[in-house]
Amino acid sequence: MADENTQALHERFQLLKGAEHHKNSLIEELLRRLDKLSEDYQNECLAHLRESHFNRDVQIRELQLQEELRKIKAMIERDAFILVLIDGDGMIFEDHLIKQGEVGGREAAGILWAAIRDLAHKTFPDLSSDVKIMTRIYANLKGLGDVCHRAGILDKPSTIEDFARGFTGSKQLFDFVDVGSGKDRADDKLSEIFKLHLYDCHCRHIIFGCSHDNGYARLLEETQADRPVLERITLLEGVPFEKELAGLKSQYKTTKIESLFRSAKINVYQQPYYQQQASPQALPVPYQSPYQPGAIRTPSASTTNSSMNPMASSWASTAISTPAHVASPPPTPKPATSKTANEIPRNRYGQRVDPYMEYDKNEVKRVQKIHMCNVHYLRHDCPYGDDCTHDHFYSPNKNELKTLKYVGRMTPCRFGTDCDDTKCIYGHRCPSGTEGRKDCRFGENCRFDRDMHGIDMNVVKTMKV
Repeated sequence: MADENTQALHERFQLLKGAEHHKNSLIEELLRRLDKLSEDYQNECLAHLRESHFNRDVQIRELQLQEELRKIKAMIERDAFILVLIDGDGMIFEDHLIKQGEVGGREAAGILWAAIRDLAHKTFPDLSSDVKIMTRIYANLKGLGDVCHRAGILDKPSTIEDFARGFTGSKQLFDFVDVGSGKDRADDKLSEIFKLHLYDCHCRHIIFGCSHDNGYARLLEETQADRPVLERITLLEGVPFEKELAGLKSQYKTTKIESLFRSAKINVYQQPYYQQQASPQALPVPYQSPYQPGAIRTPSASTTNSSMNPMASSWASTAISTPAHVASPPPTPKPATSKTANEIPRNRYGQRVDPYMEYDKNEVKRVQKIHMCNVHYLRHDCPYGDDCTHDHFYSPNKNELKTLKYVGRMTPCRFGTDCDDTKCIYGHRCPSGTEGRKDCRFGENCRFDRDMHGIDMNVVKTMKV
């Protein structure tokens, strides 16, 4: 009996001993978990503190950036301007303004400023009312004054300098800059100023006066890929847009200011023209220069195919657009040529016949860039001597002289098919025309009169002078 009781006590002890072990294990596990939770809590507290500091720094930085942005926007708005760029060699002001000299310059500046301001308010309503208007006109003043004087617009060439002075002095941001004589000076300056301000955040819009010169087509083509930039450019029209520019203008905004710029090119043939007659002392004839009929480009303008004979760009472009080394369409029958220098070939209608000439398109372009004086090299009697704006010192070879003669034929002779001057260097028939047809590819824009088209090339007589 005693053994059974002892055994029972041992069993109960073992049970209590196991329960105590389980209790201690549970307590130990709870303590371990508490330590882990405490550690995680401390880490979270530290992370939260760091995040709070970071958020506070970000908020402070955001406020600083917002303030800087506000200041930058204010600076941009305060200095916003519209840039007006004009090639003064081709975009020429109306005659009545130029004639007034300094007074006319101030009046022209006022008209231009008011027109641009109205255009800005109407077309760009997002611009502030106090947006500045900055105008830069680049031109060869001496050359421009000379051509206006020869055309009878000005009594003296220096009046154009008075006009430019009045224009510049009228507004603080208006400048009429004299670039002097030289090839492409105005073009180069305008192109660089255009590129400089194209992406300028202060320059809200560019108004570009260049309708007379195909040379600017290359510059405008470069901006076509950037559509947002196109919205910031407006082409200003003076004379009608030249062929290449007319093809581009549909992609740009265009505008025209009435009664400010000439809508037609200057014609220096309005001045008395003396043709050499068979007399002991012959009067000089006009020289071949950029100021032939319709010419308004001064020597600072491009001397490419369109500027050597402005408004003769159609003929120069014809030479350049045709395959190298081509000839005018062959006649039927083949025309005869004059046998001596004193004979002028004429057809059965009494019209003067210019023989067909072969030309190389690349050579035409190259010779035009040399800027030779046609009268000096082809007639040997340039009336302007040392004052001539074209080259008298170049030594052309035989082929260059032949090409220069072709270039001279691109300009129509004032006396047309009745011309009796054996030394005349100008054209007496449209070089782009076809025998028997009274028109050509240039239609109404052709510089040659209708009766200088479709000339019968069959020579039936020669007139000796």
